[in-house]
Amino acid sequence: MDIYTNEGKKKLIKENTPRSTLGKNLVKSFLIGGAISGGGEALRILLLKIGVAEKQAPVYVSLTIVSIAAVLTLLGVFDSIARHAGAGTLVPISGFSNAVTSQAIDAKSEGLVLGVGAKIFSICGPVILFGLAAGVIYGAIYYIAISFGW
Repeated sequence: MDIYTNEGKKKLIKENTPRSTLGKNLVKSFLIGGAISGGGEALRILLLKIGVAEKQAPVYVSLTIVSIAAVLTLLGVFDSIARHAGAGTLVPISGFSNAVTSQAIDAKSEGLVLGVGAKIFSICGPVILFGLAAGVIYGAIYYIAISFGW
């Protein structure tokens, strides 16, 4: 094979280019993220059946998912699940819990105040900031649209 010809270059590229796993990754992300969400919904229904108020049940579900994600992070299990699930574990509230818990673990050696207290939200801070900024912008656009009757 002559790598200096166009056909040789194309063949070399084709042989050495890794195959795309996008489809497989999307399916795994969808299934694991769906399992997290489905489990949360099942817990919400169970809480409602045992008499928890309808407004309180989602709060308990969120607290449960955050707690489970934090414990899995502490045990070192969350990262291996996230490696397979991708955004399926990182987009729901479990990803936020993992990010905060990971920062707390990493900063523990620097002390409670200057380590954990100062660095716990360093990864999530930009997410919170831009989420709030997007909410303000959306609110302003919505207010203007309603004011003009759009």
